[in-house]
Amino acid sequence: MPLLLLPALLLLAVVFGWPMLRYGWLSFHADSVLTNLVAVPNGLGNWRRLLADGRFWQDAFQTLRFASVSVGLELLLGLAIALLLHQSWRGRGGVRALVLMPWALPTTVMALGWRWIFNDPFGPINALLGTLGLTPVPFLATPSITWMMTVLADVWKTTPFMALILLAGLQAIPADLYEAFELDGGTPLQALRRITLPLLRPYMMLAVVFRLAQALGVFDLIQVMTGGGPASSTESLALYAYLNAMRFLDFGYSATVMLGTFALLLLLSLAVLWLFRSRAGAEEPA
Repeated sequence: MPLLLLPALLLLAVVFGWPMLRYGWLSFHADSVLTNLVAVPNGLGNWRRLLADGRFWQDAFQTLRFASVSVGLELLLGLAIALLLHQSWRGRGGVRALVLMPWALPTTVMALGWRWIFNDPFGPINALLGTLGLTPVPFLATPSITWMMTVLADVWKTTPFMALILLAGLQAIPADLYEAFELDGGTPLQALRRITLPLLRPYMMLAVVFRLAQALGVFDLIQVMTGGGPASSTESLALYAYLNAMRFLDFGYSATVMLGTFALLLLLSLAVLWLFRSRAGAEEPA
């Protein structure tokens, strides 16, 4: 078995391991226009700069807020959609294909569409408000509103992914369990709480961890939809690392930001795994 896994491990080492080693090496070097783009060892200089960087911590808070709200909403909506699509009714196959359409769209195209929808004053929402004699809403120019619009766009885009994984989990639950539970006098709501949700927990954990990894690394949605504005209020950690590398040509610090983001993702993923497993252990019968 280990020999059969060797090709996949080699591919993982090339695709994931080597870039991470390169980032780690760069994080201990100054590599920017100030050094003529020559890597110069600077010890923990980049890491000390990271710890004192207010913009990094602001972007970390904004990224965590975006990820937690969007993934939480996607889990609830994805579960509801999966439960609906798991039922037998006419036209279910067509609806399943329709539900997956947002997930199939490229993120850049989707973000351009949402930017047009929320445009002030030419977007359809504000055009309708103007027709009704109401004041247009600056959706993408008000920090307290703009981040919620990015969450809305992300939820619309990625909820089908969550629903697809949960639907696969629902189809793996034996129907005999529900039949036996019904014969014992159980109600559908009790079956959901005592059978469906406990057996669906591994799939929920998998979906949440996958989506957290994507949400914490969000870049294209933010870059296209808001550019990190207004006033950097929607700037993500991935966008901050990109700006340091491609705009300021500070590759050493950009690598440090990326490793800081990875550490944050790792800690959050471990917390989610612990939460799901502790929850499962608490519900096991004594």
